[in-house]
Amino acid sequence: MPSNNILRYLIGGIFFLVASYFVYRFSTIVAYILAAWVISLIGQPLTDVLQRLHIGRFRMGPSTAAVLTILAFFLVGIIFLLLFIPAIITQGNNLAHADYRAIAATLEKPYSNFIHWLNHYGLNVAQGSLEDTVQKALKAWIEPNRISAIITQTVMAIGNTLIHIFSTAFIAFFFLQQKNLFTNGLLAMVPPHYEAAAREAVKDTVYLLSRYFRGIFIQVSILTVYISLFLTILGIKNALLIGFFAALMNLVPYLGPFLGGTLGMFITLSSNLGLDFYSQLIPLLAKVLAVFITVQWLDNYFLTPTIFSKSVLAHPLEIFIVILMGATIAGVSGMVLAIPAYTIIRVIARQFFFQFKFVQKMTERMGESGL
Repeated sequence: MPSNNILRYLIGGIFFLVASYFVYRFSTIVAYILAAWVISLIGQPLTDVLQRLHIGRFRMGPSTAAVLTILAFFLVGIIFLLLFIPAIITQGNNLAHADYRAIAATLEKPYSNFIHWLNHYGLNVAQGSLEDTVQKALKAWIEPNRISAIITQTVMAIGNTLIHIFSTAFIAFFFLQQKNLFTNGLLAMVPPHYEAAAREAVKDTVYLLSRYFRGIFIQVSILTVYISLFLTILGIKNALLIGFFAALMNLVPYLGPFLGGTLGMFITLSSNLGLDFYSQLIPLLAKVLAVFITVQWLDNYFLTPTIFSKSVLAHPLEIFIVILMGATIAGVSGMVLAIPAYTIIRVIARQFFFQFKFVQKMTERMGESGL
């Protein structure tokens, strides 16, 4: 192997190690920057439109356009809160004012049947009163020490969330104000000899990730409308709340649909606590379950293969394996971030290591698309 190639790989390896350490050591700051970059990708079209508007001699500058774009994001967030917080409060009131003794009495028979079924198949479970079980669970949760801990954790979570939001918004403002600030910052760390290839890699990454996040928006919108519409037709309360949160949970591959379905069943249960278990509640839960089964068919066989594999120009099997690898490395977070990370890796590999046959096969769909 020529000496210049050895030097090239050595420099690339050292740079990769240094960059990996930096990302690990300052992961929170890197997360702020990446989140702000994503927001700037989504908001840049609005910023450009605002800058082209003019009233007489007045034309909006980049700073004003960036501020208005950030405010638009906050406005959308507030609208979502106004839509869903009343429904969440209603759920809390339903749970707070429910007659748990009556509910326990209603569920006592199916609970006993379930325990008997478990014991029949060799799973020895001590059978006690459901009312006593519920009371013990509630007593454990309403202990003063536990309530104090929950309040403290909630306050800290709200504080941390506000810090995350405003830190990300502050960085996003500068990315929107100066369109190529993020790109130029990345290129500043690249040796001049590789700057052209690095610029092309950034360009391709922006293109693919823009398609990916657009695909996420389309998927969440379709699932929200689908679930909400069919649950409303079937007479399920809080259909929009169930649909939206189930669509968000669905962003977590494989585990998300189960979480979304469980949440939907819980909201339905808490909205109808006074109904008879066998004649009324089970049919309602069956309707919710049926909608979620059809949603999984729609998502698994149409939305995910069509939207995500095409948006990042990768084979569906690649997507599946990459998500499993992400789950192995970092659990749920790894599953969510696996596709964007894999997209970036493929773009970098295509620009700098295309001479390897493995890289050529891994990125051939990108070549077929004209990238």
